Amino acid sequence: MSIFNAMNASGSGLTAQRLRMDVASSNMANASSTRATVNENGELEPYRRKMVQLQPEDQSFSSFLQKAKSQNSESGQGGVKAVEIQEDDEPFKQAYNPSHPDANEDGYVEMPNVDPLKETVDMMSATRSYEANVTAMNASKGMLMKALEIGK
Repeated sequence: MSIFNAMNASGSGLTAQRLRMDVASSNMANASSTRATVNENGELEPYRRKMVQLQPEDQSFSSFLQKAKSQNSESGQGGVKAVEIQEDDEPFKQAYNPSHPDANEDGYVEMPNVDPLKETVDMMSATRSYEANVTAMNASKGMLMKALEIGK
């Protein structure tokens, strides 16, 4: 086990949480974009909410096999990685606005499936996780600095 495993795990957490904050910010910025993407029919459609999917870095069979073979269970690197950014398949919201240029015959406009409350909660969660990783990184740094002082 390397002395930097804890810092590497915290670093991967910082990167993942920063991506979550960026995606939530993008969702909020496009919460009223009615012409954001082109669908499979070639028509413009509203912005679709994006979500980050995270998973542990050690997900392969060989990593679990190595952990089982070794005497200590801490042989893995730890940490997290972003696997993909998925689009939310929740249906678009319908808003009555007959004067809108994208309104249909009945006066309804398809609006993005972005809920500002969800995005605010996601942003707060990602921010708290980011702060926790910074705290863990500083604690690891402090322990390493103390270990270096003892060796003098």
